[in-house]
Amino acid sequence: MSGQSIVTEQLAPSRSQEGRFAGSTLSDYWALTKPEVNFLILITTGVGFYLGRAAPWRDFPSLLMIHTLVGTLLVASGTGTLNQYIERRFDAQMRRTARRPLAAGRLKPSAVLWFGTALSLIGSVYLVVAVNLLASLLAVLTLLSYLFFYTPLKRKTPLCTLVGAFPGAMPPLIGWAGASGKLSFEAWVLYALLFLWQFPHFMAIAWMYRDDYDRAGYLVLPPEGPARDRFVNFQTLWPLSGLVALSPLSALGGQPFLLCGIGVFLLNLGFFCCGAQFVVRRTNSAARQLLTASIINLLSLFIWMVFLTVGGLAGTVASKPW
Repeated sequence: MSGQSIVTEQLAPSRSQEGRFAGSTLSDYWALTKPEVNFLILITTGVGFYLGRAAPWRDFPSLLMIHTLVGTLLVASGTGTLNQYIERRFDAQMRRTARRPLAAGRLKPSAVLWFGTALSLIGSVYLVVAVNLLASLLAVLTLLSYLFFYTPLKRKTPLCTLVGAFPGAMPPLIGWAGASGKLSFEAWVLYALLFLWQFPHFMAIAWMYRDDYDRAGYLVLPPEGPARDRFVNFQTLWPLSGLVALSPLSALGGQPFLLCGIGVFLLNLGFFCCGAQFVVRRTNSAARQLLTASIINLLSLFIWMVFLTVGGLAGTVASKPW
């Protein structure tokens, strides 16, 4: 064996190294899609679909629901990827985002741009072909408003939270549209619930990482001082009050009205108490508790509504004569 071939063999990566490189790259592309955010998006889309097409399991369009979830996941993944492409320089300045694949320089910006664009286009077309036009339009509207309104406003005004809540609450509407092809009053009740839920959820995140956001030049909160305190109080307590007030409207489809309203009221009241505790204490620990409470509240809320719908439909089917 020649000396040149020995050097070449030493410099060439081994098969195990190549496997690690490939696995790392795939992991980076997976991270670009923001899987932890997509988990909640899929849940809220699925709940919107189920409540929009409430039917006994034997008549339930499971394949259509899968198509709706897949298309929504593709568009959401594309949105998350393109968001990281737009904010790559600022992500690099924040401790919580500095290790993201693009911010850390592990992926090329051009590759990320093409990846996000491809996911978004494929998801939009998929929804048109496999679901319906309305679901696709809502998904595209979500992408455009998130990337071109909410994302740039994060560096301009704390009101970005209000703007971002509009696309953020869209997944239940996409699910409902995928199930029924239209949007009813009940669909907008779901939208309102998720719209209001986002404010205390994001206030907890904004408070926990306020130094990081300030370092990167994000104006998700006003400058430190009384104005910041008032803003956090308002953005936490008023939406939570709205959630509590909205509880009686939450009975949808085959749900027992009183039972659903009471359950949703109690869940939102508990969420309100966590928000009040955060406003009073205003510590990172209280913010973390509020963040945890927001996730528990959302999951419990939708599980309760779906459970009551399943029970209501089962009762309706059982009462019908053979």
